[in-house]
Amino acid sequence: MIPGTTVRRQPPVWQTALADAISDPAELLQLLELDPALLPAARAAAALLPLRVPRGFVARMRKGDPADPLLRQVLPVGAETASTPGFGADPLGERQALKAPGLLHKYHGRALLLATGACGIHCRYCFRREFDYAAAGAGHWRQGLDYLANDPSLSEVILSGGDPLTLSNRRLENLLTALADIPHLRRLRIHSRQPIVLPERVDSGLLQLIGDSRFPVVMVLHANHPREIDHAVAAALQKLAGKATLLNQAVLLQGVNDSAAVLASLSELMFSLGVLPYYLHLLDPVRGAAHFRVEAVQAAAIVRALRASLPGYLVPRLACEERGKPGKTLLL
Repeated sequence: MIPGTTVRRQPPVWQTALADAISDPAELLQLLELDPALLPAARAAAALLPLRVPRGFVARMRKGDPADPLLRQVLPVGAETASTPGFGADPLGERQALKAPGLLHKYHGRALLLATGACGIHCRYCFRREFDYAAAGAGHWRQGLDYLANDPSLSEVILSGGDPLTLSNRRLENLLTALADIPHLRRLRIHSRQPIVLPERVDSGLLQLIGDSRFPVVMVLHANHPREIDHAVAAALQKLAGKATLLNQAVLLQGVNDSAAVLASLSELMFSLGVLPYYLHLLDPVRGAAHFRVEAVQAAAIVRALRASLPGYLVPRLACEERGKPGKTLLL
């Protein structure tokens, strides 16, 4: 008798890279050759929202520069522990929009499924930085799918989170199959930062899933600065562009992209890779992120400068979300 052998399946490259993401502020500061004096504040802020950043994203940062625009998005800082009037834990009133576990329904004709509470990167300005994913039922789809199936007014489902592309291809396939069985759904939108921060996620399995979907797929990416796009990201976006409509939304962030020149470069670069600018969001007033705020007057001036230098299709719409409104508020 030939003894049986156990074959261990190797995890996909992207899952290994995700598991190896940096979570210790001390390691991040050391890798970037930054002043260790930044560590106490970083540890205090990380106690409120843990640090998480893939090593490939860190490799795009400038060493020795505490003001690097990519670093600024992920490094916990002391300003996060300050209290600012008007900034709270649930800036968009999403708890009131929960219609079933893991299902948000705010706008007519479309609903948002919280596919998971996990993210590949923890952005310090995230409007869901204090969201209780466990209590909201993120990742538990059954009742959310039932809600979608029982409301024929819904024609579009949005997968969000967390980041839906932190799901394995197998779990994502199961979810897409269940959604495809709901006849009145006509479009699938996926909101993800993964192709930007972890381009390894755009593997052959994901591309096949998107290509085989019965839905027209719109993928809304999230890049804020042109230096987020390296050769690996560019290659991943070009592969995705053959399978889905790609849009980019950015958040206007002080010290990151509060410049018409930076945003123009971002739009030009993304368009060259098959991605159209979509929204430029004002910061949502979430507690811990006030130091990123750019006032509406300055934001409007930046967008007017973009309009003066770019064709209209490369200028994102300046918008904000307001609690209780039936859609985004367009500011310019």
